[in-house]
Amino acid sequence: MLQNQNQQEQMHQNMHTGAVPPQLNHGGHEVFDVHEVLSSSIGTMNQYMMLRQHVKDQELLDILDRQYQFMQNEYNITLDCFKSGKNPAQPTSSYKMNQDNDFIYGMKPAAPKKPMQSMSEISDEFISGCMLTACKTGASQKTMAALETTNPVVRRVLADSIPNCIEMAYELSIYQNKHHYYQVPQLSQQDMTMMVNAFAPAQGMPQTMNQNTNMNINTSMNYMKH
Repeated sequence: MLQNQNQQEQMHQNMHTGAVPPQLNHGGHEVFDVHEVLSSSIGTMNQYMMLRQHVKDQELLDILDRQYQFMQNEYNITLDCFKSGKNPAQPTSSYKMNQDNDFIYGMKPAAPKKPMQSMSEISDEFISGCMLTACKTGASQKTMAALETTNPVVRRVLADSIPNCIEMAYELSIYQNKHHYYQVPQLSQQDMTMMVNAFAPAQGMPQTMNQNTNMNINTSMNYMKH
């Protein structure tokens, strides 16, 4: 009992003096947010596993399997550095999709969407939509967690994971667009041209910043004279 008390007192003393063990090198907000990220990752993988049996299109099945495998690996890397507070045994990597990035623009008439009434209505459109939502949610959660993370290794692992979520979501949106599940409206050519050219490049240094720079230089020179 006394030994445990001494260990706790030593741990608190180390934390106050800055000598924090690597596995405890996490802030409170970080711990809660990383728990959310890991729990959400498990939920996404479980969702992929449950939906897999209902996939009809081989292309979507290939996307689901590749994304699941990558998510599982990324989950293990995040868990590793979170538990150890140090570099993970395996480095982070970048997700690569297999398809091109051509989008079909414009809207075509389609039946209004509505909630399903039975399990028999589960379709590839529904499955790919669930996967897309999960990837978008993961990108948002990992961004918020990275902004609250104090451990440098965990922060970098989370930051490296965000582009992968974006790439997976992009891959799924392309798949949905190709099958007309996700239609992309586009502005008229005139409106598009006006919007694209609505901004100009920034040039030079603002006048007030130049004045402050000159004042700093003059002050430094005065100090040198004294």
